[in-house]
Amino acid sequence: MTTAGPLALPTFWEMQATAEWRAIDFISDLHLAEDTPRTFDAFAGYLRQTRAAAVFILGDLFEVWVGDDARHEGFEARCAEVLCEASTHCALGFMVGNRDFLVGADMLKACGVLALADPTVMMAFGERVMLTHGDALCLADVPYQRFRAMVRNPAWRRDFLARPLAERRRAAREVRDESERRLREQLAGRDADIDVATAVRWMHEAGAPLLIHGHTHRPGSDGLAPGFVRHVLSDWDLDRAGAPPRAEVLRWSAAGLKRLSLAQATER
Repeated sequence: MTTAGPLALPTFWEMQATAEWRAIDFISDLHLAEDTPRTFDAFAGYLRQTRAAAVFILGDLFEVWVGDDARHEGFEARCAEVLCEASTHCALGFMVGNRDFLVGADMLKACGVLALADPTVMMAFGERVMLTHGDALCLADVPYQRFRAMVRNPAWRRDFLARPLAERRRAAREVRDESERRLREQLAGRDADIDVATAVRWMHEAGAPLLIHGHTHRPGSDGLAPGFVRHVLSDWDLDRAGAPPRAEVLRWSAAGLKRLSLAQATER
């Protein structure tokens, strides 16, 4: 199987949780869009009612994001309103994913959301946990890694954001259709999972024995190597006809990490 080759060590940004954060929630891969109204409503309800003092979104909150100027109208404006409201009663953090990598400082600042570097090492409850969206670690998906390198280039980003909003929306629809096709193919194979050796190398270098990531849509927990454990976040989907609803929260507290349903995460 061809891979993209060894991945250079990133900068490991560190973040110390405050003493007030007695419960910290992690979510990812909600892929919010106009055609996912149930998922959007569940997200909005969760943010209003969560018992966590901090919520960290580890990428792909949006199915697509075409630029921060989109937040002033339509569905994007509704999303921004939900984030603004939530930031008044809990700390919010956001890490870009492979679908919403164009979320920028303007959007996050306007909504009161903290930008998280990928990866970030969070320190809380006497532990060090590495947080990443996960796509950078999927080295076996060579075509995606080439695409990722292209769209993360500042020149590409500058040129794309200079295009009219309507044109960017049309381009995003085309990318979305292709991404959905590729996701179906990846879930049937191994390309969607992270490269274990690289992940363990990151964790070892950062002194973080726990890894939390999304992206793969394969929620679960497993050991990557002796002393190194990863927790994969659930994607959210409450709109697909004929499929069981999916929506989970991973909550971190002094008692450890625990997977919760939305009902459990918001019960009083």
